Amino acid sequence: MTEQPEYRGAALLVHGLSSDSESWWRVAAALEADGWAVATVDLRGHGYGARAESYALTDYARDLDDGWDLVVGHSLGGAAAVLAAQRPHFTKLLVLLDPVLEVPVTEEAAIIADQVAELGFTAESLARDKPHWHERDRAAKLLGVQRVDPAAVTGTFTDTGRWDVTAQARALTVPTLVLMGDPAVYTMLDPALGRELGAVVIEGAGHSPHRDRPEETVAAMREWLLEQRRVGGAGL
Repeated sequence: MTEQPEYRGAALLVHGLSSDSESWWRVAAALEADGWAVATVDLRGHGYGARAESYALTDYARDLDDGWDLVVGHSLGGAAAVLAAQRPHFTKLLVLLDPVLEVPVTEEAAIIADQVAELGFTAESLARDKPHWHERDRAAKLLGVQRVDPAAVTGTFTDTGRWDVTAQARALTVPTLVLMGDPAVYTMLDPALGRELGAVVIEGAGHSPHRDRPEETVAAMREWLLEQRRVGGAGL
Protein backbone atom coordinates (compact mmCIF):
# COMPACT_ATOMS: atom_id res chain seq x y z
CA MET A 1 0.00 0.00 0.00
CA THR A 2 1.41 3.35 -1.08
CA GLU A 3 1.97 5.77 1.78
CA GLN A 4 0.01 8.98 1.36
CA PRO A 5 1.97 12.24 1.56
CA GLU A 6 1.36 14.51 4.49
CA TYR A 7 -1.39 17.02 3.77
CA ARG A 8 0.10 20.39 2.89
CA GLY A 9 -3.00 22.52 2.28
CA ALA A 10 -5.30 23.73 -0.48
CA ALA A 11 -3.73 25.05 -3.68
CA LEU A 12 -5.36 26.99 -6.52
CA LEU A 13 -3.83 27.15 -10.01
CA VAL A 14 -4.77 30.12 -12.23
CA HIS A 15 -4.00 29.91 -15.95
CA GLY A 16 -3.01 32.55 -18.49
CA LEU A 17 -4.79 34.22 -21.40
CA SER A 18 -6.22 31.84 -24.03
CA SER A 19 -5.40 28.82 -21.89
CA ASP A 20 -7.49 27.08 -19.25
CA SER A 21 -7.28 24.61 -16.41
CA GLU A 22 -6.01 21.84 -18.72
CA SER A 23 -2.67 23.68 -18.94
CA TRP A 24 -1.84 22.75 -15.33
CA TRP A 25 -1.78 18.96 -15.73
CA ARG A 26 1.91 18.60 -14.86
CA VAL A 27 2.10 21.17 -12.05
CA ALA A 28 -1.11 19.83 -10.52
CA ALA A 29 0.27 16.28 -10.49
CA ALA A 30 3.53 17.42 -8.85
CA LEU A 31 1.75 19.36 -6.12
CA GLU A 32 -0.69 16.54 -5.44
CA ALA A 33 2.25 14.13 -5.10
CA ASP A 34 3.63 16.48 -2.43
CA GLY A 35 0.40 16.46 -0.44
CA TRP A 36 -1.45 19.51 -1.76
CA ALA A 37 -5.17 19.39 -2.48
CA VAL A 38 -5.19 21.06 -5.89
CA ALA A 39 -8.02 22.99 -7.49
CA THR A 40 -7.91 24.64 -10.92
CA VAL A 41 -10.11 27.34 -12.35
CA ASP A 42 -11.33 28.32 -15.80
CA LEU A 43 -11.30 32.10 -15.72
CA ARG A 44 -14.28 33.97 -17.12
CA GLY A 45 -14.38 33.64 -20.89
CA HIS A 46 -11.95 30.70 -20.84
CA GLY A 47 -12.54 26.96 -21.03
CA TYR A 48 -15.88 26.26 -19.37
CA GLY A 49 -15.87 29.59 -17.54
CA ALA A 50 -18.91 31.80 -17.95
CA ARG A 51 -18.89 34.36 -20.74
CA ALA A 52 -19.06 37.91 -19.45
CA GLU A 53 -19.61 41.51 -20.47
CA SER A 54 -16.34 42.67 -18.92
CA TYR A 55 -12.89 41.10 -18.88
CA ALA A 56 -10.93 43.61 -16.82
CA LEU A 57 -8.16 42.37 -14.56
CA THR A 58 -10.22 43.44 -11.57
CA ASP A 59 -13.03 41.16 -12.77
CA TYR A 60 -10.74 38.15 -12.96
CA ALA A 61 -9.36 38.92 -9.50
CA ARG A 62 -12.82 39.32 -8.01
CA ASP A 63 -13.83 35.90 -9.37
CA LEU A 64 -11.08 34.15 -7.39
CA ASP A 65 -12.23 32.79 -4.04
CA ASP A 66 -10.39 33.48 -0.78
CA GLY A 67 -9.05 30.92 1.68
CA TRP A 68 -6.13 29.23 -0.10
CA ASP A 69 -2.89 28.00 1.39
CA LEU A 70 -1.13 28.36 -1.97
CA VAL A 71 -1.99 30.07 -5.23
CA VAL A 72 0.02 29.62 -8.44
CA GLY A 73 -0.71 32.04 -11.28
CA HIS A 74 0.72 32.21 -14.79
CA SER A 75 0.76 35.29 -17.02
CA LEU A 76 -2.74 36.83 -16.83
CA GLY A 77 -3.44 34.49 -13.93
CA GLY A 78 -0.42 35.94 -12.15
CA ALA A 79 -1.71 39.48 -12.56
CA ALA A 80 -5.17 38.48 -11.33
CA ALA A 81 -3.63 36.69 -8.35
CA VAL A 82 -1.56 39.76 -7.45
CA LEU A 83 -4.73 41.85 -7.32
CA ALA A 84 -6.62 39.19 -5.36
CA ALA A 85 -3.71 38.92 -2.90
CA GLN A 86 -4.35 42.50 -1.81
CA ARG A 87 -7.25 40.94 0.11
CA PRO A 88 -6.13 39.68 3.54
CA HIS A 89 -7.53 36.16 3.31
CA PHE A 90 -6.86 35.25 -0.32
CA THR A 91 -3.79 33.04 0.14
CA LYS A 92 -0.96 32.28 2.53
CA LEU A 93 1.63 31.64 -0.20
CA LEU A 94 1.87 32.89 -3.78
CA VAL A 95 3.85 31.66 -6.79
CA LEU A 96 3.89 33.74 -9.98
CA LEU A 97 5.05 32.23 -13.28
CA ASP A 98 6.20 34.97 -15.65
CA PRO A 99 3.33 37.22 -14.52
CA VAL A 100 2.22 40.04 -16.80
CA LEU A 101 2.40 42.85 -14.28
CA GLU A 102 2.52 45.64 -16.84
CA VAL A 103 1.76 46.08 -20.52
CA PRO A 104 3.60 49.18 -21.76
CA VAL A 105 1.34 51.48 -23.77
CA THR A 106 3.83 51.46 -26.63
CA GLU A 107 3.67 47.65 -26.86
CA GLU A 108 -0.03 47.09 -26.25
CA ALA A 109 -1.16 47.01 -29.91
CA ALA A 110 1.54 44.50 -30.86
CA ILE A 111 0.78 42.29 -27.85
CA ILE A 112 -2.95 42.31 -28.61
CA ALA A 113 -2.20 41.37 -32.22
CA ASP A 114 -0.02 38.48 -31.04
CA GLN A 115 -2.74 37.24 -28.68
CA VAL A 116 -5.41 37.44 -31.40
CA ALA A 117 -3.08 35.55 -33.75
CA GLU A 118 -2.97 32.69 -31.23
CA LEU A 119 -6.63 32.02 -32.02
CA GLY A 120 -5.41 30.66 -35.34
CA PHE A 121 -3.20 28.01 -33.76
CA THR A 122 -3.45 24.52 -35.26
CA ALA A 123 -1.92 21.26 -34.17
CA GLU A 124 0.58 21.63 -37.01
CA SER A 125 1.58 25.22 -36.16
CA LEU A 126 2.00 24.40 -32.47
CA ALA A 127 4.15 21.39 -33.28
CA ARG A 128 6.29 23.62 -35.48
CA ASP A 129 6.49 26.57 -33.07
CA LYS A 130 6.67 24.62 -29.80
CA PRO A 131 8.54 21.41 -30.59
CA HIS A 132 10.01 21.34 -27.08
CA TRP A 133 6.58 21.27 -25.42
CA HIS A 134 5.12 17.96 -24.31
CA GLU A 135 2.42 16.85 -26.72
CA ARG A 136 -0.10 17.14 -23.90
CA ASP A 137 0.87 20.80 -23.42
CA ARG A 138 0.36 21.48 -27.12
CA ALA A 139 -3.00 19.71 -27.04
CA ALA A 140 -4.08 21.70 -23.97
CA LYS A 141 -3.06 25.01 -25.57
CA LEU A 142 -4.93 24.16 -28.75
CA LEU A 143 -8.00 23.30 -26.71
CA GLY A 144 -7.59 26.55 -24.80
CA VAL A 145 -7.63 28.76 -27.89
CA GLN A 146 -10.57 26.81 -29.30
CA ARG A 147 -12.63 27.29 -26.13
CA VAL A 148 -11.77 30.90 -25.26
CA ASP A 149 -14.28 33.65 -25.92
CA PRO A 150 -12.57 35.77 -28.62
CA ALA A 151 -13.98 38.84 -26.90
CA ALA A 152 -11.94 37.96 -23.82
CA VAL A 153 -8.69 38.09 -25.77
CA THR A 154 -9.03 41.76 -26.69
CA GLY A 155 -11.31 42.68 -23.80
CA THR A 156 -8.73 41.73 -21.19
CA PHE A 157 -6.69 44.66 -22.49
CA THR A 158 -9.38 47.15 -23.50
CA ASP A 159 -11.63 46.59 -20.47
CA THR A 160 -8.66 46.88 -18.14
CA GLY A 161 -7.48 50.17 -19.59
CA ARG A 162 -3.96 50.74 -18.30
CA TRP A 163 -2.56 47.27 -17.51
CA ASP A 164 -0.29 47.98 -14.58
CA VAL A 165 -0.31 46.05 -11.31
CA THR A 166 3.32 46.75 -10.47
CA ALA A 167 2.40 48.81 -7.40
CA GLN A 168 0.27 45.96 -6.09
CA ALA A 169 3.10 43.49 -6.75
CA ARG A 170 5.49 45.63 -4.76
CA ALA A 171 2.93 45.85 -1.94
CA LEU A 172 2.45 42.08 -1.53
CA THR A 173 2.69 40.99 2.08
CA VAL A 174 2.34 37.23 1.58
CA PRO A 175 5.50 35.19 0.90
CA THR A 176 5.85 35.22 -2.88
CA LEU A 177 8.02 33.36 -5.37
CA VAL A 178 8.39 34.85 -8.85
CA LEU A 179 9.68 32.54 -11.57
CA MET A 180 10.34 34.35 -14.82
CA GLY A 181 11.30 33.37 -18.32
CA ASP A 182 14.85 33.79 -19.51
CA PRO A 183 15.32 37.32 -20.93
CA ALA A 184 17.60 35.76 -23.55
CA VAL A 185 14.62 33.71 -24.74
CA TYR A 186 11.45 35.67 -23.93
CA THR A 187 9.72 37.03 -20.87
CA MET A 188 6.79 39.38 -20.28
CA LEU A 189 8.19 40.50 -16.94
CA ASP A 190 10.49 43.50 -17.11
CA PRO A 191 13.91 42.20 -15.99
CA ALA A 192 14.53 45.24 -13.77
CA LEU A 193 11.21 44.71 -12.00
CA GLY A 194 11.97 41.01 -11.79
CA ARG A 195 15.22 41.74 -9.99
CA GLU A 196 13.40 44.10 -7.63
CA LEU A 197 10.90 41.38 -6.80
CA GLY A 198 13.63 38.77 -6.33
CA ALA A 199 12.54 36.76 -9.34
CA VAL A 200 14.27 33.49 -10.18
CA VAL A 201 15.08 33.12 -13.88
CA ILE A 202 14.28 29.71 -15.35
CA GLU A 203 17.13 29.42 -17.82
CA GLY A 204 16.09 28.47 -21.33
CA ALA A 205 12.40 29.11 -20.64
CA GLY A 206 10.17 31.59 -22.38
CA HIS A 207 6.88 33.03 -21.18
CA SER A 208 5.56 29.62 -20.09
CA PRO A 209 8.21 28.19 -17.74
CA HIS A 210 5.98 25.27 -16.71
CA ARG A 211 5.72 24.21 -20.35
CA ASP A 212 9.14 25.30 -21.64
CA ARG A 213 11.24 23.94 -18.75
CA PRO A 214 8.81 21.94 -16.61
CA GLU A 215 11.31 19.98 -14.52
CA GLU A 216 13.30 23.06 -13.59
CA THR A 217 10.14 25.03 -12.83
CA VAL A 218 8.64 22.35 -10.59
CA ALA A 219 11.98 21.89 -8.84
CA ALA A 220 12.22 25.62 -8.10
CA MET A 221 8.68 25.64 -6.73
CA ARG A 222 9.33 22.62 -4.55
CA GLU A 223 12.55 24.03 -3.16
CA TRP A 224 10.86 27.31 -2.24
CA LEU A 225 7.82 25.63 -0.73
CA LEU A 226 10.06 23.38 1.33
CA GLU A 227 11.96 26.44 2.59
CA GLN A 228 8.69 28.16 3.50
CA ARG A 229 7.71 25.12 5.51
CA ARG A 230 11.14 24.89 7.12
CA VAL A 231 11.01 28.46 8.39
CA GLY A 232 7.36 28.16 9.37
CA GLY A 233 6.11 30.42 6.58
CA ALA A 234 2.33 30.89 6.65
CA GLY A 235 2.10 28.28 9.39
CA LEU A 236 2.58 25.42 6.91
